[in-house]
Amino acid sequence: MLIAAVCIIFFVLLFMGVPIAVILGVSTAVCLMLFTSTPLHIVAQQLFNALDNFVLLAIPFFILAGSIMTRGGIARRLIEFVNALVGWFPGGLGMAGILACIFFAAISGSSPATVVAIGSIMIPALIKAGYGEKFSLGLITVSGSLGIVIPPSIPMILYCLVMNVSVAEMFMAGILPGLMIGAALMAYTYVVARRNNWRIEKKCSVEEIITTARRGAWALILPVLVLGGIYSGLFTPTEAAAVSVVYALFVEIFIYKEFKIRDITNVCQEAAVLSACLLFILACAMTFLWLLTAEQIPQQLADIIVQHINSPWMFLLCVNLLFLILGCFMDDVSAMLILAPLFYETLNRYGIDLVHFGVVMVLNIQMGMLTPPFGLNLFVASGITERPLMTVARGVMPFLGIMLFCLLLVTYIPSISLLLPELLLR
Repeated sequence: MLIAAVCIIFFVLLFMGVPIAVILGVSTAVCLMLFTSTPLHIVAQQLFNALDNFVLLAIPFFILAGSIMTRGGIARRLIEFVNALVGWFPGGLGMAGILACIFFAAISGSSPATVVAIGSIMIPALIKAGYGEKFSLGLITVSGSLGIVIPPSIPMILYCLVMNVSVAEMFMAGILPGLMIGAALMAYTYVVARRNNWRIEKKCSVEEIITTARRGAWALILPVLVLGGIYSGLFTPTEAAAVSVVYALFVEIFIYKEFKIRDITNVCQEAAVLSACLLFILACAMTFLWLLTAEQIPQQLADIIVQHINSPWMFLLCVNLLFLILGCFMDDVSAMLILAPLFYETLNRYGIDLVHFGVVMVLNIQMGMLTPPFGLNLFVASGITERPLMTVARGVMPFLGIMLFCLLLVTYIPSISLLLPELLLR
């Protein structure tokens, strides 16, 4: 009866357009009132308990660091360096955009911030160079989604909180899948450039590579500082996020001098709003999961799944299909926060590694950010280019096949995500 009531309340409110965080809170309160003797003030206690976690401080810090770097000159210097590095290849300017997204992803932890910072510079440059509007929009929008795969990653932190997984292991598990997707996008760009005979903008110059590397050295050091500090044990992921904010402010204000003191108020406001949205969703999701766990719903769900699905690989395929479908009705970050803990018992019974499953979840979120109607990166790219949303979506479509292929590889070859954690951390 409880499961039926939860499903009815959830989907009725969802189709009414109620925000997902409110749906989770209302569902929890109604089910407590109708089916248990637990007093309703426990909801407020659970909301507080969900946010009483030191690791959560990393989220607003990484968001703030990304906002600072988006406003400043770090992104432009990264682009200059990678363009000098690969700009002489066929499709080199497009490859430079992909590499710039990879580097920026490694210092921001945010997919939308990566699209804004790199896309605002690279998309006009690609169109001007003759790459075509749809290809340029699609390439940078998709490459920007690497911001949540390559560490540090905000969705990875959220997954670690709800599944009790090591943040350091999750970050390391995202490195090879992120680089693999980046390499696949670069190979596709090279093939398309050769087929269309796109002109090469520049010749290889060792002197230019050295010069741009020197100019962008402060930006290139940040991923080493953040990730190296985490894996060396110098500081925790939360402390690393705080270090990234201080470092970004110092570089942008005193070295590059493209970020003004008066801009701090605006970026703090933007970061606060986005952080509040994510944390409110997380708090409501954790409260909802507390109710389901107390009623032993994950165990009941595991019994049903194991009875009908014999293979763990078939289970993973069903999960991928489920997230692709849910992406049409709700954002995938919320879906992950709700469903991943529900599958916890099922994952244990199938022997599926939680870190591997986490990377699969993050790649599903990445796909969700690229597909309408809730594809966040589509809205971001549309906003910075002033192009219609469907124009951006059509540009992204050819790249979705690559993303889906990479998702399947990571799903069914666990070593792609688990190799580095097993070699270095376990």
